[in-house]
Amino acid sequence: MTRSDRVWIVDDDKSIRWVVEKALQKAGIITRSFAAGKDLLTALQNDLPDALITDIRMPGMDGLELLDKIQVSNPNLPVIVMTAHSDLESAVSAFHGGAFEYLPKPFDIKEVVNLAQRACIHGRQQEDTSLAVLANSEPTPEIIGEAPAMQEVFRAIGRLARSHITVLINGESGTGKELVAKALHRHSPRRNSPFIALNMAAIPKDLMESELFGHEKGAFTGAQLRRAGRFEQANGGTLFLDEIGDMPAELQTRLLRVLADGEFYPVGAHLAIKVDVRIIAATHQNLEILVEQGRFREDLFHRLNVIRIHIPALHERKEDIPLLLHHFLQQAATELSVESKILSAEAEAYLSQLDWPGNVRQLENSCRWLTVMASSREIQLHDLPPELLNCTTTKELSGSDDWQSLLRNFIDHQLQAKEESIAKQVIPNVEAILIKAALNFTHGRRHEAAILLGYGRNTLTRKIMELGIKE
Repeated sequence: MTRSDRVWIVDDDKSIRWVVEKALQKAGIITRSFAAGKDLLTALQNDLPDALITDIRMPGMDGLELLDKIQVSNPNLPVIVMTAHSDLESAVSAFHGGAFEYLPKPFDIKEVVNLAQRACIHGRQQEDTSLAVLANSEPTPEIIGEAPAMQEVFRAIGRLARSHITVLINGESGTGKELVAKALHRHSPRRNSPFIALNMAAIPKDLMESELFGHEKGAFTGAQLRRAGRFEQANGGTLFLDEIGDMPAELQTRLLRVLADGEFYPVGAHLAIKVDVRIIAATHQNLEILVEQGRFREDLFHRLNVIRIHIPALHERKEDIPLLLHHFLQQAATELSVESKILSAEAEAYLSQLDWPGNVRQLENSCRWLTVMASSREIQLHDLPPELLNCTTTKELSGSDDWQSLLRNFIDHQLQAKEESIAKQVIPNVEAILIKAALNFTHGRRHEAAILLGYGRNTLTRKIMELGIKE
């Protein structure tokens, strides 16, 4: 008879412990819970579960410190790290510490059970392969997001950070491909060596070979000095080749040889230069289609496509827009040494349902514009630039569910930010929007507006005064 899986849970939040315990017990898993890491470490001296689930932010000993101690004493114990801080720093720190998996809150109960079962199987099967902890991990707050698609990106960075493997990043322009490449480098064993970036679409074709491989003195007209190319500059570190799909065919052949042999000849040179470089390539194009069209070498594609990371477009993760708006408004204020602007509920709801064809880059630039141009600290809908006010969207707000979804997203964000008196903030704003819309529709006729809203005339007059609505 096979014994039941055993999973221990560590979280200072009693309600979280209860929910996770009940879900696991329902799946036939034996559980035991602890409110603090020190209590768990004491229990581990006498017993050992198949897997462990721990929160990352706890008073006293936090989840990362606990994970560190477990890696020393019980390196084969799979640890699932939970966190409400859904950012790259938390994910990378967890994976660097040897976590089996990273679970952002709020989580789906089925996902918790599935992860726990996988961890138990892994714990019974894995060999003694403890992972070293990378200390002093630099945070990269530019890459933020709570959407499931972004959590997958964070997980990929965490898993790949300790390797030297070639990575291909694909995603629309403005999604942050270079930021992901920098994060891979920053959290890798090469982090103390150069990170060199080259955008293939920004270099004239006749200069591209010299840019990549360098040239000797006198190699061509104007080459008065020897110049090291990007490969040589990146030796020991990482070379990021952005928009790799724009690389000319003849350079694709040379790049393939460097990837295969680890050496190249600068323009005009007779001796090869040996280099140790990790390649991270990126593109907004579909390389498979370029291969079919004969515009990109198939063998080079397979060399680059060892591991692929897809960066979602902003319209694919709209739940992250409020988070990004607040982040970039604060960042713009810091850059410009001014007071940080805040968004009215109406402006935030509107911006959160835009498609943002320029992705995060467009949103970041819009926040800079608003920081400079908005007339007051609170940004209103009329403060937005015309190009945003005239944007088309995937879903118009006329849909019966859309406004509810936007309001829910806003409230969720306020709750996560632990804002107080949310109802006192939201309800007056919603009422003000309703009243303004009704007055606008009736051309200022209060009696008709009151009927449409279901208010008495005196009630409407009182609310107009209380809310400071100007007609």
